[in-house]
Amino acid sequence: MRLTKLREALTTEGLDAILITQPGNRRYLSGFTGTDLDRDSAGVLLISQDQAVLAADSRYYEQIEKQAPDFRLAKITDEFKMLLPELVHQVGAKRVGFESTHLTVDQHQEWQEVAEGFELVPTKELVEGIRAIKDEDELSKIRKAIALADEALAHIAGFIEPGMTEKEVAWELEVFVRTHGAEKVAFDLIVASGPNGAMPHATVSERVIRAGEPIVIDLGAMVDGYNSDLTRTICSGRPDDRLKEIYDIVLEAQCTAEQSIRPGMTGKQADGIARQVIEEAGYGENFGHGLGHGVGLAVHEKPGVGRLSEDVLEPGTVFTVEPGIYLPGWGGVRIEDIVVMREDGVEVLTQASKDVSSQ
Repeated sequence: MRLTKLREALTTEGLDAILITQPGNRRYLSGFTGTDLDRDSAGVLLISQDQAVLAADSRYYEQIEKQAPDFRLAKITDEFKMLLPELVHQVGAKRVGFESTHLTVDQHQEWQEVAEGFELVPTKELVEGIRAIKDEDELSKIRKAIALADEALAHIAGFIEPGMTEKEVAWELEVFVRTHGAEKVAFDLIVASGPNGAMPHATVSERVIRAGEPIVIDLGAMVDGYNSDLTRTICSGRPDDRLKEIYDIVLEAQCTAEQSIRPGMTGKQADGIARQVIEEAGYGENFGHGLGHGVGLAVHEKPGVGRLSEDVLEPGTVFTVEPGIYLPGWGGVRIEDIVVMREDGVEVLTQASKDVSSQ
């Protein structure tokens, strides 16, 4: 089904074949995972209307036989560019697409040097557009990754205490995720306490957590190649009135968006629902990022859900809803769920508590 959809896209684009180099796209289409050590150079797919080829070197022959049995293995014994003309000739292609957002300028120049008898044509996000609509198997894997993140958040809410450092809390989270079924954490975890929370992508530090201050915790787990992404803002101890005020605004923005987003909306329209709540509360300038992003084989993928996104939120798309308010010198509040678009609105997949008090 995935190859069928891609081949339909090739016909629409007037292409005879396409070269796939982006690791997530390669895995999505073939099942071949490569390795973390050499993920970008582990193999290249060449897909035409009637053939599917996976070119790789000897490190991956056995792995490909197990993971991608429907693809013909083309053995690379020198540089890939030396094999490229032969492969293109074998599939009978004249116009061959490549992934312009992934291929480096240097790689393109090397391929162009050997492109005799065929034309290399840049494409943009052909596979990513197909990946945006999740099937039930993908949703099952995403649900498992989300459930694990939910469990980790519940664990850390009972673990965290004033006097701990951000690094101590982050390590406890990572150990929990890795020892409870995840392949790994989905990204570098964020534990941003007090003023550090004003940075949406704060780096974990040695800062000591104090009672009553906001702590932004952003974590994710990878299960069967699929990711989760969860943010909650909690405090150890009793939240003061300012934290309660900011928190309630962000929560209202998130709940309003989750209740109002409908299929067919663009990412820009969905973003505007939450943004309006925050702007009307007087904090529009303190919500600088988009409302969300797609999640799947990558933590950030299509569809985009932000002020500039024209991506359409179709049934089957999976994305985050994560409004936030960030105040320099004080801290920040972000609340993030993952949702799946259904025919009548979104289904919220994240189940972690939204109680700001950890104790």
